[in-house]
Amino acid sequence: MKKLSRKDFLKKTAIAGLAGTALLSGCKSEEEMKEQRKKKASGVSGKRYRWKMVTTWPPNFPILGVGCNLFAEWVEQMSGGRMKIRVYGGGELVPPLEAFDNVSSGTVELAHGCAYYWAGKSAAAQFFASVPFGMNAQQVNAWMYSGGGIELWRELYEKFNLVPYPAGNTGVQMGGWYNREINSIEDYKGLKMRMPGLGGKVLEKVGGTAVLSAGGEIYTNLERGVIDATEWIGPFHDYKMGFHKIAKYYYSPGWHECGTALELIVNKDKLASLPADLQAIIETAAARVNIWMLSEFEARNAEFLSKIETDSKVELRKFSPEILAQLRTYTNEIVSDLTASDPFAKKVYESYTAFRKNIIKWSEYTEQVYYNDIQS
Repeated sequence: MKKLSRKDFLKKTAIAGLAGTALLSGCKSEEEMKEQRKKKASGVSGKRYRWKMVTTWPPNFPILGVGCNLFAEWVEQMSGGRMKIRVYGGGELVPPLEAFDNVSSGTVELAHGCAYYWAGKSAAAQFFASVPFGMNAQQVNAWMYSGGGIELWRELYEKFNLVPYPAGNTGVQMGGWYNREINSIEDYKGLKMRMPGLGGKVLEKVGGTAVLSAGGEIYTNLERGVIDATEWIGPFHDYKMGFHKIAKYYYSPGWHECGTALELIVNKDKLASLPADLQAIIETAAARVNIWMLSEFEARNAEFLSKIETDSKVELRKFSPEILAQLRTYTNEIVSDLTASDPFAKKVYESYTAFRKNIIKWSEYTEQVYYNDIQS
C-alpha cells in the first residue's frame, strides 16, 4: 500500500468532506420536502395572518369585551402564533352599530355583537338573538348546535357574505331599571325605554317608545332623561354601569330576553381563504367563548344582586302575572305579523317553536321539577 503524503491525505479528506456534506444536504432536502408534503396534506401552512375584530361593546367591557380579548388570545395560542387578531371596542375603529356592514364588506374580518341589532338588515336575524318568552340559554344552545339553528342562521347571513357562530349568552336577564312603578300595562304608555329587538316592538305595541342605543351611551341617556327606563343584562353589569344610582326600581324577570345569544360574525370570503386548521380554530374559540361568557354572567350576577340589595336604596320588584300575560299576548301578535310578512322569518320561527315545544315537555320532567321540588 502506497503511503500517502500529508498533502495527498488532506486533499482526499477535503474531497470526502465535500461529498459527505453534499450527501447530508441531500438528506436534509428530502426531509424538508417530506415535511412540506405533510403540511400541505394536513392543510397547515406557515403563512401568518393579521386580522381585525370590531365589537358593539365599549373597549375592554367586562365579560363582553373581555371575552373578545380572550377569543383573540385563544386563537393565537391554538394557531401557534400564525393568526393574530387585534380587537377594537365599539367606536375605536368603527361605530358600534356599523360592525355588521364593515365585516360584510370585508373592511374588517370579524365582529362580535348581537343579532337583534341587525333587524334592519333582516327581521329574521332577531330570532338568533332572543325571542320574548322564549327559550333560555341552555335551550337556545341546544337548538343552535343540535336542532338546526346554526344552519338556518348561516343560510340567512350568506347573502351578507357573513358566517355566524354562537359566541356567548347572557342567560335570563333582568326586566330593567325604571324611575316609575309598573303596576299595570297602562304604566308603559309614553315610556321611553332602551330596549332592542322584538322586546322593543312589544314595548311600542303597549304605548311606549323603544330606543336603540349602544351600551356605552345608556347611563348618560338615563341620567339626562333621554330615556325613562332601560334594560341591559343583569346585576353585574348593571351595578358596574351605575344604574342603581339613577333609577328607583329594578324589575324582574327579563321576559324580553330569556337567553340572549351573542354572535361572532366572520367575513365569508376571508374565512374561506384560511387553511382548514385555522378555520377550525376560529370555530373552536367561538364555542369556548360561548360557554365562558354564560358561566361568567351566572357567577357574577349572583354575586352582584346581593351588592345591589345591600349597597343601594333600589327596590327590587317583580312584574305581576297579569302584566306578563298581557306582554305575552302582545309578543304573539308581533311575531305573528313578522312571520306573515317575511317568509324566511317564518321558516326560522317554525324551527324555533317546534324545538321549543319538545324541549319544554322535557324540562317539565327535569328543570321544572328541580326548581320546584329539589332546589327550593
